[in-house]
Order: sequence, then C-alpha cells, then structure tokens
Amino acid sequence: MAEDNLSVVLHAQGDLRLEKRPIPEPGPNEVLLQMHSVGICGSDVHYWQHGRIGDFVVTKPMVLGHEGSGRVVKVGSAVKHLEVGDRVAIEPGAPREMDEFFKNGRYNLSPTIFFCATPPDDGNLCRYYKHSANFCYKLPDNVTFEEGALIEPLSVGIHACRRAGVTLGTTVLICGAGPIGLVCLLVAKAMGASQVVITDMLPERLTMAKKLGADFQLQVKRGDEPQQLAKSVEDQLGAQPHVTIECSGVESSIQTAIYATRSGGAVALVGVGPQMVTVPLIHAALREVDIRGVFRYCNTWPMAIAMLASGKVNVKPLVTHRFPLEQAAQAFETTRQGLGIKVMLKCDQKP
Repeated sequence: MAEDNLSVVLHAQGDLRLEKRPIPEPGPNEVLLQMHSVGICGSDVHYWQHGRIGDFVVTKPMVLGHEGSGRVVKVGSAVKHLEVGDRVAIEPGAPREMDEFFKNGRYNLSPTIFFCATPPDDGNLCRYYKHSANFCYKLPDNVTFEEGALIEPLSVGIHACRRAGVTLGTTVLICGAGPIGLVCLLVAKAMGASQVVITDMLPERLTMAKKLGADFQLQVKRGDEPQQLAKSVEDQLGAQPHVTIECSGVESSIQTAIYATRSGGAVALVGVGPQMVTVPLIHAALREVDIRGVFRYCNTWPMAIAMLASGKVNVKPLVTHRFPLEQAAQAFETTRQGLGIKVMLKCDQKP
C-alpha cells in the first residue's frame, strides 16, 4: 500500500488545495478503500465557488467528492460480506442511527445522516478513504470503476423516476439536459417510458440527449414564456406528458413543468435553486398535479448495478473528460466552465 494519501481539500470559498493526509484506519464495520474513479458533481463546484449550499456551510477543511468507486484494501473486524480485493461502488449517504426515517426505508431524509463532502463530513476525492461497509456494493466483473462511480448520479435518476411514478407507457418531460437530466432520461427509458421530451438552452446538450434516446428535444431561450413552452411540449408529444422531472431548479422552468403536465399527473423537483420561487400553485391544485420533492436517493444501488450489468442502461457516453488526481484543479475548472458533461478523476497511481 502506498503511503501517499493525496486528497482534494476545500479550506474555504475559492480555496481548493491538494494535500497529503494520513491513511485512515477502518472501524469494525468499515472498509478502507483505495479509490479509483471519482466524478465531479455540480455540488462540489458550488462548495468551491461559494463555500456553502443552503444551510451546509464549510467552516473547516473538507475533502470533496461523493461519486466514487474503489478497491477494498482493509476490512473491519465485523465486516463479513466484503474482502480485500473486492471492487465496490460507494453510496455516499450512510445513516448514523436507526431513526424513524431509517425504519421507514427513507434513510436519505435522516437529519443525522453521514454524507460525503457535505459539511462537516469529508468526501472521497482522495487516494484512500474509509466508509461504512454496509454502503459499499460489490461491482460485477463487467461493470467498470468509472461506471461504478456513475452509479451515484444514476441513483438520482432512479429515485427521481420512482418519485415521479414512471412506468410502462409513461410520457415524460425532462427540464434540463445536464448530467442529472441525462441520467433521468436513461432511467425513464429503461423503466418503460414510451416517449421522452427534454429541454435545455444549450444545443450540444440536446444533441447528447438525442444520442441517449430522447424522442424529442426542445431548445429554450432566456425569456421564453412558460405557458408557451408547455404548449410546445404538448405539440411535440401530441398530448401533455404524464409526468415532468424538473432538473434545473430555475423558477421559469418549474413554472413550465407545472403548466406542461397533464391533469392528474406529477411533477418531480430534482433541481435545487433559490429557496423561494413563484409557481402557479393553484393551477396545479385545481388539476390535481402532484408536486413531489426529490432529495438524493435511497435503496437504489442494487437496481443501478443490475441495470448496468445487464446493459439496460449505458452511462459510458456521459464521461467526456478524464484527469489524474494530481490535475484536480484543472478538472474542477473544466467542470466550472460547463465543458462536456461528466469530468472523472482517476485517484490511484496505477497506469
């Protein structure tokens, strides 16, 4: 085992550093992982640029990264299902206690949950990282480390489609064709959606969405009227969509989502924007359009692994840029500029 535990550490707003940290020792129910692939998420960049997301404020140095996979190099004394050498994907949210949310199967809502790279918890953008063994999942031989890291954003898509109620024959509108909108597209099609319309301002994102299976692509412009966009969606589908998955967090896009969705349908809010937004709530209420929140995910890793291993979902095209850990600053800048779709960092030192 190398002694070098190079880590990407955020000290404060705008202060991102590469540091060597001690290699952690796993507890009885933990495993030590040699990290292989870690994707950069928009939240990582947001912490770097702003030092906070809502009530989560960086007050002390924090290792970034929560989209990761690696290899087990040490096993805690109480761990029975994993052994040294196992390739695993990491679910970054691990409950600290068996509270009411844990018991109800919605542990993502636990207020005390550990979550990688959410203050004050360190993330896994480093060479060595320890994690709860119960939230490390073995990867089949035909699933790569990169795919293992992409299970995290894929899980957001799974949870969003579950919350929206996507099933066989569902027609779907997805607002926003960034990484999360694209995984929602992949999952919706795999779950049986008959037709998917996806919107975005950037034509290159819509081109990728078309390659990934979107039936219709709608380019929006700043200043477009939400009700007119909703009419354009209806014109493309021939009817209003059963469900809308909103992935931008932009106020006007949320308005479009509500106007576009058919009566009795559902809008799932995935994108995170301002705390207060103006929406046509009565328009939704009088048509019984359900508005459902989506926060991270729960109980998704087994399904995601099965979807990847079976070939039902292909996430490989999402990775457009790759960097070694030593070039983390360049990788973060690439993500900040919105170049490509998913930027992946390789954390181990093997060629």
